[in-house]
Amino acid sequence: MATLARGLSPVRAVLDNGAVVLVQQTAAAPAVTINATFLAGSLYDPDATPGLAYLTARVMDRGTEHRSADALAEALDERGVSLRLNTTRHALTLSCTCLTEDFPDVLALVVDVARRPAFPPEEFAKRRADTITIIRQDDDSPAVRAVTGLVELLYGGNHPYGRPAKGTVPVIEGIDRTAVAAFHSAHVRPAVLSLAVVGDVSPDAVLARAQAELEDWAGAPAGPIVVPPPPASAARRERMFAMPGKPQTDIAYGFTTISRLDPRYCAYWMMNNILGQFGLGGRLAENIRERQGMAYYAFSVFDANVGEGPLMVRAGVDPQNVRRAIDAIDLEVRHLGLEGPTAVEMQETRDSLIGSIPRMFETNESIAEFLQTGEQFGLGLDYDRRLPGLLDAVTRDEVASAAAEVLEPARAAVAVAGPHEGSA
Repeated sequence: MATLARGLSPVRAVLDNGAVVLVQQTAAAPAVTINATFLAGSLYDPDATPGLAYLTARVMDRGTEHRSADALAEALDERGVSLRLNTTRHALTLSCTCLTEDFPDVLALVVDVARRPAFPPEEFAKRRADTITIIRQDDDSPAVRAVTGLVELLYGGNHPYGRPAKGTVPVIEGIDRTAVAAFHSAHVRPAVLSLAVVGDVSPDAVLARAQAELEDWAGAPAGPIVVPPPPASAARRERMFAMPGKPQTDIAYGFTTISRLDPRYCAYWMMNNILGQFGLGGRLAENIRERQGMAYYAFSVFDANVGEGPLMVRAGVDPQNVRRAIDAIDLEVRHLGLEGPTAVEMQETRDSLIGSIPRMFETNESIAEFLQTGEQFGLGLDYDRRLPGLLDAVTRDEVASAAAEVLEPARAAVAVAGPHEGSA
C-alpha cells in the first residue's frame, strides 16, 4: 500500500472499561477490516472441559439477544460480509471486512455477536454436533494426529498448551449450553478486548463508533496471564500412531523453546528460518525433499507465545521412508546445533526476513493481525519500523547459541502417524 511506504502510523486508545482500540487508516480501497480479539482462548478452558472456548466461538454467531441466526446471516449477507470466529491458545477473535460505507452497521453487528450471543438451544445442538464431526475428522488425519501427539509429548496433557484445543468427543458431548454461556460471561469482556480497525476510515470516526458501541459494556478487569513452564525432559520421547490404510505417514518432531518476549526471539526466528523455512524449506527440505526425494513436504515452524512455545519440524513421507526421514531430520538438527549457521545462511536469512516485512502490510487483514500481535505482547506502535534493525543486529554467534540451546536430537520429542506398525 503506497500510503504505508514509511511504515504504519496506528492510533491507540483505551476506553474507560479497559477495551483497547487500534486504528490504522489506509486508502488503497474503500474497505475496512474489523478484528476484535479477546484474551479468551483455550488457555481459559476448565481442566475438565478442554474445547469449551472453541465450542463457545462456534456458537456465538448463531443468534444474539436482538437477532436470530437467520436475521444475523441476512444482515451480513446483504452487505457482502463474511464474519469469521476462531480461537487460539490465548485468543478468541471475530473478524471481517466490509465496505467503508457499511462500517458503522457492520461494527454494530460484530459487537452484538461479541456482547450478546443468545446461544439458542437448537443452534447450540447443531454446532456441538458439527464440532464432534470436526474432532473425528481430525482424529482420522495423520497430520493432525502427529501434531497433537507431539504437543502432548512436549507439554503433557495437564499443561494448557498440551490439552486438545478443540476438546475430545466425550468432553464435547458432555458440554451443555449453560457451560458455554458461563464461559462467555466470564471471559468475553471489554477489559480483555483489543479492537483493531484498518482501512479507509479516519481514527476519529472509528473511536467515536467504538465508544458508542462499547462504552456501556462492563466486566471484570483484566488479570495476569500465567502460563506454567513445560515439564523438563532430558530424554528423547517417541510415540507412534498406527492408522491402517492411510497412504502417507506424517512426522512431527520438536522441542519447547522460549517465550515471545525473550530477548533471544529474533535469533531463534532466524535459526528456525535456516533450519526449515528459507527458500523451499531450509536445510530440512534441501536434504529430505530435494536431495533424497523422500518427503512430500518438510519444513519447521517456531511458535513463541506468552509461554514457552514449540519449535516443530513437520514432514510427510511415504510409509517406507519413515525411519530414513527421521534420521535425516536428526542429522540436520544435530549439524545446526553443533556447527551453527554459515555466514552465507546468515546473510540470506537476514535479507529474506527483512525483505518479507512489507508483505506483512499488503492487506488490511494482515495489518490488523500485526497490530493485534503488537498489542498482545506490548511491542509498541513503532514495532514495524524497529523490526528491521532488530533483525539486522542479530549476530552469527547469537543464532549459533540459539541452535545449541535447543537443537539436540537426544532431547527431541517425535510423533509419527500413519499406516505402520506401532501403538497409540
